[in-house]
Amino acid sequence: MKHHIALVAAFVLTATGASHAVDLDEASITGNIQSDMLVPQQDAAIGTENTGAFNTNTYLTLNAFSKYISAGLRVEFNEFPLPGFEQDFKGWGLPHFYATGNIAKTEITGGTFYEQFGSGFILYGYEERSLGVDNSILGGRVVTSIIPGARIKVLGGVQRNYWEWTNAALYGGDLELTFEDWIKPMSEHNTRLMLGLSYVSRHEGDEDIYAAPGYRLNLPQNVGAFDARIKFGKGGFDLLAEYAYKANDPSASNGYIYRPGQVAMLSASYSQRGMSLLLQAKRSDNFAFRTERSADPKSSARYINYLPAFTYQHTYALAALYPYATQMMGEWAFQGEFRYSFKRKTALGGRYGTDLILRGSLIYDIERNMVKSSLTDASMGKYGYMGSNGYTSPFFGMGGLLYAEAGIEINKKFTKDFKLNAMYMFQKYNKSVIEGEGGMINSHIIVLDGKYQISRKVTARVELQYLHTKQDQGDWVYGLAEVSVLPYLMFTVSDMWNTGSTNLHYYQALVTGTYKSHRLQAGYVRTRAGYNCAGGVCRYIPATRGVQISYSYNF
Repeated sequence: MKHHIALVAAFVLTATGASHAVDLDEASITGNIQSDMLVPQQDAAIGTENTGAFNTNTYLTLNAFSKYISAGLRVEFNEFPLPGFEQDFKGWGLPHFYATGNIAKTEITGGTFYEQFGSGFILYGYEERSLGVDNSILGGRVVTSIIPGARIKVLGGVQRNYWEWTNAALYGGDLELTFEDWIKPMSEHNTRLMLGLSYVSRHEGDEDIYAAPGYRLNLPQNVGAFDARIKFGKGGFDLLAEYAYKANDPSASNGYIYRPGQVAMLSASYSQRGMSLLLQAKRSDNFAFRTERSADPKSSARYINYLPAFTYQHTYALAALYPYATQMMGEWAFQGEFRYSFKRKTALGGRYGTDLILRGSLIYDIERNMVKSSLTDASMGKYGYMGSNGYTSPFFGMGGLLYAEAGIEINKKFTKDFKLNAMYMFQKYNKSVIEGEGGMINSHIIVLDGKYQISRKVTARVELQYLHTKQDQGDWVYGLAEVSVLPYLMFTVSDMWNTGSTNLHYYQALVTGTYKSHRLQAGYVRTRAGYNCAGGVCRYIPATRGVQISYSYNF
């Protein structure tokens, strides 16, 4: 921990020294308080856990800005954490703090920070509180654009692991070149070209891990990964091609095999007034990149990288009932989306116009052919023999279906006061692979979402949803009614009812009030156990029942 203490000391000294140079007339301070609370009740029918008499996840963030210096910190209080966070997040402290200096198109940061190279294939730092994800880096970073058309990033440090810091160190650099800044005719003709190169290295000490009795693994203490990408754009058209490679990285995630990892992605999009199209394809193979090789494969912590899920981020409750989690050890993924707005006063547009959305995703496992081990007693895992190269995989070889969805959504304003969104989606969800058991679930989902402007200040919204499936727990019905009274109040009641095998209701009654920068929500909830996902990253949340309160204040 000595190097951690030294980094903190450097941060404090930098921030203290900088404060003497700040012109207070140009300085500003912003902040945020967020507190989510639950007074839990036991409910044997839905299997709630005993989490004490009161639970809260509370955060206080402060940031100070001036012309040349900025600094900030975040205090977290999770001593009595919300359900689903007990084991990992119990405690309190100051895990986030930084100071940044800006001069001559160069930014120098000391402390904790978040960073992303390219699409995040080899480095992606972010915080997502609902998922319990915070993989910030404690160390230093330099970002400069002193050369026109070039953006350079260099960084190093250690990664957050809940209330500790990992023993492994990260180092990396990123270069992006934008050619339209150099070639005037490109900018004049709305043509864009970007080239990017990134490199990240993880350094971790050795461990005693054996593939077989008497055969200790020779573990790489430095694991390097690089990323190359090119993005071309012309008018409303954009094309991105990206490739990443990771050296052999035996870990708990891949069963300690020595196969290198690869990711390749191609993404094309086109947009013009009233129409847009997105097509994407991605192949990943053995690309779980973590700061500590022994990290639990089921945990979302200690990931250096991120692989985007090629699925739509659904906000409707039943459409998100079976969310897809990116399979970091490999997948073939395809995604497409088409949006079109029918003009007003046409046959399909009507008086106010009509929006049409077609979307689909298709995700397969990759084909794997296991490699034999030279050790007769070697342990055999899901991805091959421990200590071997694991498996071979032809680039275009595909395995079993992991996830598929196809849907249509229509948004239509019928009168100046009434608007209706209608959606249908077919979904196939391989629960056995994604969650460990459950087989393939085929579901049909229908959603109707209507909004009516009662008066200038009062709006009513009603959601009706239905999910039909013959697998898992059977059919679900969901209803929601919401009334908003501008500018201060909103009342919401909802019920999600399993009409299949459990016949259980999961309901909520909430009142939300806003005043200036304050927001307070309170109510009574009964929620089902399940996975909460965002962007392919998921966390299991147990069932809850009780009084729920949420407060936030921005200043």
